[in-house]
Amino acid sequence: MDPFVRLAAVAAPIDLANVDTDRIIPARFLRRPRESGYGPLLFHDVRFAADGSERPEFVLNRPAYRGARILVTAENFGCGSSREMAVWALMDYGIRVVMGPSFGDIFFENCFKNGALAIVLPGDVAAGLRRALAERPGATLTVDLESQTVTGSDGAPIRFEVDPFRKRGLLTGQDEVALTLEHLPAIEAFETRRRAEMPWLG
Repeated sequence: MDPFVRLAAVAAPIDLANVDTDRIIPARFLRRPRESGYGPLLFHDVRFAADGSERPEFVLNRPAYRGARILVTAENFGCGSSREMAVWALMDYGIRVVMGPSFGDIFFENCFKNGALAIVLPGDVAAGLRRALAERPGATLTVDLESQTVTGSDGAPIRFEVDPFRKRGLLTGQDEVALTLEHLPAIEAFETRRRAEMPWLG
């Protein structure tokens, strides 16, 4: 996956709480192969009308937010059923960061496994960012993973926490398997020693 260090990009506010994974990517699209691209299907049923035309009221269809790479969400974003495709759709559309007061647990884990940064912010802070983005469509946020800060147009950094293991994976562009394989010599040495000391285990 691509490393994530710092991103300065247009951010879009999602004010609705409890946006579930079926809204992010409807279940009927889940059999598509990964390489087919999930970006056009992101928020499909709220982005598009039945005839395929765009719904102009949806935030990502508004000209100022079309290039958004950051979402600032309300509570419990990504709740509902487990589907990695929800993160694929965000990533394929171009969204690399989602931040909000809380996330569905599995969605949160899937973000990091696929190279997206999920940031938990206090509710009042996230609400303030959403208000500011709504008042200034097209405004940018800067997310710096190394310093663990989000900075808006006022220049005041907002600190966020991130698990050190997840942070390292994003900074280096390595998933959990790649990070584990860094310890391959130690793993192989352990297996050799185990076979010698406990041959009955096979």
